[in-house]
Amino acid sequence: MYMNLPHRAPRVFLRAMSVISALVFVAGAVPPALAGSLAPQTKIRLTVVQWIASKGQFERWDGIGGEYTVSDAGIVSLPFLGSLAVGNLDNEGLTKEIGKRLQAKMGLAQAPAVTIELLEYPPIYVVGDVTTPGQYSFRPGLTVLQSLAMSGGPRRAKDQEKTHSTQIVGELREINHSILRSTARLARLQAEMDGAQEITFDQATGADQQFAAGIYKEERIIFRARANALERQARAFTELRDLLTTEISTLEEKLTGADDNIKSVEDQLLSVKSLVQKGLTVSSRQLDLERLLTTYRSDKLDLVTAVMRGRQAISETTRNLEGLYDARRSEVAIEAQSERASLDQLKMKRDTTQKLLIEDLGSNDGIESLAEDLPLTFSVTRRNGGQIDQFQASETTTLAPGDVVRVVQPRILDSSLQTNSSRSSEAPALADRAGQ
Repeated sequence: MYMNLPHRAPRVFLRAMSVISALVFVAGAVPPALAGSLAPQTKIRLTVVQWIASKGQFERWDGIGGEYTVSDAGIVSLPFLGSLAVGNLDNEGLTKEIGKRLQAKMGLAQAPAVTIELLEYPPIYVVGDVTTPGQYSFRPGLTVLQSLAMSGGPRRAKDQEKTHSTQIVGELREINHSILRSTARLARLQAEMDGAQEITFDQATGADQQFAAGIYKEERIIFRARANALERQARAFTELRDLLTTEISTLEEKLTGADDNIKSVEDQLLSVKSLVQKGLTVSSRQLDLERLLTTYRSDKLDLVTAVMRGRQAISETTRNLEGLYDARRSEVAIEAQSERASLDQLKMKRDTTQKLLIEDLGSNDGIESLAEDLPLTFSVTRRNGGQIDQFQASETTTLAPGDVVRVVQPRILDSSLQTNSSRSSEAPALADRAGQ
């Protein structure tokens, strides 16, 4: 149905469209034959066999046979023969050319038998006002109408605009949820940097309270888990330092005992030396005391070394304990900085999405402003002999491999734009409510 047009306009318009449709139908009524040459992206299977008279049988040349694809430059790369330009050769011409080249290359008396099987044609492309534009497989005899069906049929503008608005609303809600998550994460990171015992969240306005409560609960769990992990690490370093301090105290007591032992042996050795000089005792007693004194002194050195290592370990543990908190603060600060940058990007994305939704609601809220659909028009772009030709087509036009079908759906604008403009003023409030 045509909407609010002058009573003569529909007749004139329909008469013009009838003439155009007739011309288009005549132009596309003659189905073009498939291109004789092998188009780029054509996939073929090559088979080469030769009759061996001495064996009385055929032998297949599997080294040359196989599946190949014609490149965009119209070249097939074959083993032994190298690159072969297809040019304007059709299936039969290419088989003869391959056989002739093999005969010349191998010095054969008779050319081998070559067969080529077409496995896959170049795809066609459907663009324009269709539901699913894109690339589709070609088969011989394919028509424009069939390609339209393959692409989901003509696009329904009204339904698509509604779907587009729904998609924007969904994106806006997801962005708002992401902003809520990012804000809650920043509150948790700030509490960690401040060394607080609890997290203080800002009350989210207009957000789903149940969703926000779930996010806050998760952040509190993460906050407590990270605090407990830090506390366990700090406690481990503290306990290690206390253990090392106790061990050093024990070693120092052993050092005191070692000094006493060394002093006692030195006194005994002094007395024995005097007796040995006077001939009152044997010299072996002196040697035993000297060996014992050497052992005591060596043990003392080991104890001194152990004390020094223990004190070094205490210093290292103290540094690790202090560095633990510094590293955590630095890590939290880096996370907070990255989160703030992410939050800024999310806010910018939200503003952009809200503007898109406002424009969409302002332009599409008045569905009566959309035009009634007119008959579809088709055009085909075809590569032919290295040149690109474009022509008008009809639903019955037969397609060739590699064709690009463009579908156009004309529209007539209604005179209700004033209603649209009045409704567009309500779009910002609708966008705000839709994003919540």
